[in-house]
Amino acid sequence: MVVIISAWDTIASLYNVTLTFFLILIAFLMFYVAIKGLKEKNLYGGISTLICGLFFIIFSYYNSLIGFFPFPFTGFMVWWIWILIGFNMSFAILIENIIKHMDLEKNNANNGNLISKKKTILRNFINYMRKDHNETETSFQMEFVRKSFHFLGLLLLISFFGFFFIPPLAQMINENIIFYAEQNMLNYNFFWGDADEYPYEKGDFQAIKDLVVFGLIGALIFSITSEFYRILWGPEYSLLNFLTKPILRDKEKNAVGAHIYLITGLTFSYILYLVNLFNIYIFITGMLIACISDALAALIGKRWGKTKVTCPGGDIKSVEGFIAGSGSAFIIGLIFMGPLYGLIAALIFFLLDYFPTIIADNLSNPIVLSLVLALCVYFLGFPIRWG
Repeated sequence: MVVIISAWDTIASLYNVTLTFFLILIAFLMFYVAIKGLKEKNLYGGISTLICGLFFIIFSYYNSLIGFFPFPFTGFMVWWIWILIGFNMSFAILIENIIKHMDLEKNNANNGNLISKKKTILRNFINYMRKDHNETETSFQMEFVRKSFHFLGLLLLISFFGFFFIPPLAQMINENIIFYAEQNMLNYNFFWGDADEYPYEKGDFQAIKDLVVFGLIGALIFSITSEFYRILWGPEYSLLNFLTKPILRDKEKNAVGAHIYLITGLTFSYILYLVNLFNIYIFITGMLIACISDALAALIGKRWGKTKVTCPGGDIKSVEGFIAGSGSAFIIGLIFMGPLYGLIAALIFFLLDYFPTIIADNLSNPIVLSLVLALCVYFLGFPIRWG
């Protein structure tokens, strides 16, 4: 039997190989950053970044073996990566030119020459990023910015389940692509092949599953692309820093940021769901607790925390923060898994929040919460309320 491989099959394979290559490249960049962090004696950041790199090796292997999503979505992702590289590189070059002008003006001033002191948004940003910020400077507003990525969990929830009368966001995206392909068939056929070969139909549940992981990978690469400029060149070269102006904790310097850990942990946990290690409600429960409960514990502890607690690792937290985090973890577990698993989820979150680890909790929490809850379901045998 002769197997005929079309040109678009070859293009689809090339896109998938390119995506796998990018994932491997990110993994090795992670290893480089991890070694750099460990040399600077940042054990927490170095080990956490090293584990992130190992996860990216797993991601690349999964994509080469099974595939995160079919063509044309592999093509969409590759083009997304190139667009991000272009934007971030252009921003970094722009910042480099501005810094050269600022240094030249500073030299002229030192030589007694009169100069015009320009004040622009980018110059103010560069000066802000070059300051030596202490962790004590982190205000409630800045902590809110730092935790903003945690609300990605709500977006994931809406993408998969929708919200009341709003259908799942992933389903809406799929149906809009189908509509575009039908209305602009010549354009679609030119860039992505025969529209009749589009892998999903309207209302296809597989489209929801695949587009959610597509969103996770896209968000992860969006964050990482800018992050490498921060680590390798400096914080003022990061486009994401320009948009958020965060203050890094000491353990996040010479390492990737907390948002990278979170999205990496969520992506790996979601892969465990895709390979049927546990059902979607376990993933959603672990994901929302890792995102929402952690954010509430930090924000409420920062804003209203009065009763301080010194944790075994030396971190100072508050009773109010623990109550907010554990209480919200119970509510999330109650809604998606039932009261018993809600109590277990609250206990797991408290233990993870109280006891220190050398791995970033944003990386470990989504995975540990989902795995422990899955084990509890398996050994206890009580049914999941909504499952």
